[in-house]
Amino acid sequence: MADPVDWALAAATGARLAPSGPHDDRADVEAAVRQLRRASERAVQPVADVTGLDAPFEAHRSVVVGRRAWVTSNVEQLRTATEPVADVLGGDGNRVVRAVGSRTTALQMGAVLAWLSSKVLGQYEAFGAQGRLLLVAPNIVHAERQLDVPPTDFRLWVCLHEETHRVQFGAVPWLSSYFTDEVHAYLRAVDPDAGSAIGRVVAGLRRGTRGSGGLIDLMQTEEQRAILDRLTALMSLLEGHADVVMDAVGPQVVPSVEIIRERFDRRRQQEGTLDGALRRLLGLDAKLRQYVDGAAFVRAVVDRVGMQDFNAVWSSPETLPRPAEIGNPGEWIARVHG
Repeated sequence: MADPVDWALAAATGARLAPSGPHDDRADVEAAVRQLRRASERAVQPVADVTGLDAPFEAHRSVVVGRRAWVTSNVEQLRTATEPVADVLGGDGNRVVRAVGSRTTALQMGAVLAWLSSKVLGQYEAFGAQGRLLLVAPNIVHAERQLDVPPTDFRLWVCLHEETHRVQFGAVPWLSSYFTDEVHAYLRAVDPDAGSAIGRVVAGLRRGTRGSGGLIDLMQTEEQRAILDRLTALMSLLEGHADVVMDAVGPQVVPSVEIIRERFDRRRQQEGTLDGALRRLLGLDAKLRQYVDGAAFVRAVVDRVGMQDFNAVWSSPETLPRPAEIGNPGEWIARVHG
């Protein structure tokens, strides 16, 4: 059976193309790494206090990495995510594989991950058994300098967001398997006919991609779109919840939190010519909307029913917000709390 991606080539390509970070001397780099490790531990109690969720501290594992290590981790995450459905994506007779090729796919994947490696501040490894928090040191240092905010505050603020993701998955036993199952269902629904997929892209480009999720959206089947709607609602919840928590700790924990949020939001909205084009092409603008829409949902529900009753959202897959409810929190409250 042909593997749909040459994973070793994807990792090597991403690592080779990943841009270098700030050119600091060794002492400054080591000091930043130490402070990020301390910040990740300091974030544990404030997140527990705000969320009311309990995730065992012994499961807390944070790793400070560079851009190349982030690429390697994400190649492994993607490999784990797609492994159970490799027969769909990579059968010997599959026309997609014949048309594109595992090496070409690997080169494309590596190039995209290399570009993303300079954008991501932190990440929770949701797939596999690792369950680590990755803190991408060069990107955090670059961002805090660009924003001109206190490094100690900014590093803790970022760690609060990533710690919230650890708590979400650590305190909700079914969440990881549900997320993984949805991703697998999405991949099983892939259209094995390259001609059909390309035809949808061409038709979409003729209509214009405005309002779509970019090329990724144009290549989807109807079944995939339904699954992606559910995944988008889930990701909006997870990202919005983390954004709300990182701000809710207040100035007693992060003294410059209001300044950081204002400048960080402004940075999120700015698009350079190339960055903006790539984000639209890949559908990554939808990722930015997840923070805004998800945070608005969480704040609206917490304002009306309180954090304890908001936490009913973690009871089961049935209590997760449906796609339409992200934009209408009252519907979720009525459905879940009557």
